[in-house]
Amino acid sequence: MTSTVPALGTRTAEGSALQAVLLDMDGTLVDTEGFWWDVEVEVFAALGHTLDESWRHVVVGGPMTRSAGFLIEATGADITLAELSVLLNEGFEDRIGRTLPLMPGASRLLAELHLHGVPTALVSASHRRIIDRVLTILGPHHFALSIAGDEVSRTKPFPDPYLLAAAGLGADPARCAVVEDTATGVAAAEAAGCRVVAVPSVAPIGPAEGRTVVSSLEEVDLAFLRGLMTEMR
Repeated sequence: MTSTVPALGTRTAEGSALQAVLLDMDGTLVDTEGFWWDVEVEVFAALGHTLDESWRHVVVGGPMTRSAGFLIEATGADITLAELSVLLNEGFEDRIGRTLPLMPGASRLLAELHLHGVPTALVSASHRRIIDRVLTILGPHHFALSIAGDEVSRTKPFPDPYLLAAAGLGADPARCAVVEDTATGVAAAEAAGCRVVAVPSVAPIGPAEGRTVVSSLEEVDLAFLRGLMTEMR
């Protein structure tokens, strides 16, 4: 799906140049949203609690403080947020240590962005310890920087992570394309003023102004992302 496109930074009569691409991790580049839920189910089962399947849509895509806090309150489990965070991170690390499937189209998109020298950042609500493990599989050379959920005072759905990533790349948020899979991530990117491509993983996401919804990363390439900037005109 690689296309012949103008060099980064050029402007055309139709619109302004794409300056950077900011990518979510879980459920967007790596097929791990289900991993988090499975770990949550296992941890709470060991604590003597059964998680309701309907809660999965509540906890998906958000920071661990929110999802873990919700599950503690919903179950009444006798565990602190700090203790639960350790157990969840350890369980997740164990799972990705055994297998880490990439989402369809992820490898191709990352390679294309790297080939064309497009400034790219990984922006995740996951903790740094998890991001660094995943980066060894995705290839750290594909990203100029990465933002972890435990490195910002306010993570998704607040705009802070995406604003920080844009600033780190020297880009105008309005000229950044963000790829996200959850409503929480989409809200963060839109609040930052970015153009958003939603690739829903667990829960559906509807179209909206400034937002494009696709069914797979297979539909996304550099020409597609640059076209988002043209649509702004």
